Amino acid sequence: MAVSDPGNLLQLQRIIVGNNHGEKLVGILHETGSKELVIICHGFRSSKERIPMVNLAAAFANNGISAFRFDFTGNGESEGSFQYGNYRREADELRNVVEFFHAKKRLIAAVIGHSKGGNVVLLYASKYRDVSTVVNISGRFNLERGIGGRLGKDFLKRIKQSGFVDVKDRKGKIEYRVTEASLMDRLTTDMRAASLAIQRNCRVLTVHGSKDEMIPVEDAMEFGKYIANHRLFVIELADHEYTSHQDELASVVLEFVSQNHKDESLPDQLSCRKAGRIVRPRI
Repeated sequence: MAVSDPGNLLQLQRIIVGNNHGEKLVGILHETGSKELVIICHGFRSSKERIPMVNLAAAFANNGISAFRFDFTGNGESEGSFQYGNYRREADELRNVVEFFHAKKRLIAAVIGHSKGGNVVLLYASKYRDVSTVVNISGRFNLERGIGGRLGKDFLKRIKQSGFVDVKDRKGKIEYRVTEASLMDRLTTDMRAASLAIQRNCRVLTVHGSKDEMIPVEDAMEFGKYIANHRLFVIELADHEYTSHQDELASVVLEFVSQNHKDESLPDQLSCRKAGRIVRPRI
């Protein structure tokens, strides 16, 4: 199904891509007719319909670049069951999407991920090396952190005893189950090694909010220590979802992707923004 926007000839197309396990991944293509395309990945227990993903896709489309946002397995409209962890599997699903559009002769201008999706696009770049521009929005560097907040302080003991931990909402309803295998999937995902494996000809931008209470901004700074061709932009006062900073987030990401062949001039241009600051990578 396609929905046309008569103002700018934009079409929203529902696209289905198969993964390596025979499951259907559902996405929305913001089709502008451009050869260039950006692919946008959501975060943990999120979907293509969350505000950052929708707004980023719209910003690119409004600037003449097609964008595709999709749901990973077990999220949103896509098939399969939700699994905790799955970082490397989601990187492989991103590969399925990239290959789908490569077969249609599209040029992947960038892969962009928010939160866990930020980790996924970095893992993708470390493994497949066929995309020259990557944007990590609020990804977590140390995946050993942040687990206790979701699973409880004694999660390791409980998961060893029972083989799983159920995460419940405030009413006591089970939201999802974390198995020992899925927990180990997360704990054995090494973002330092992945960062080191990203080739220098791949340009990476990390964006983070200074008031992110879910993933501290210090995580963003760690990426710059290990990624060879890295820029970090901190958006002052922004939270994890960029609730009041959607326009600036879109502007920073769009500018970076558009600067594909002007890497050295990028920091000076970005540093002019009043609400954020560019942080040069540590050498």
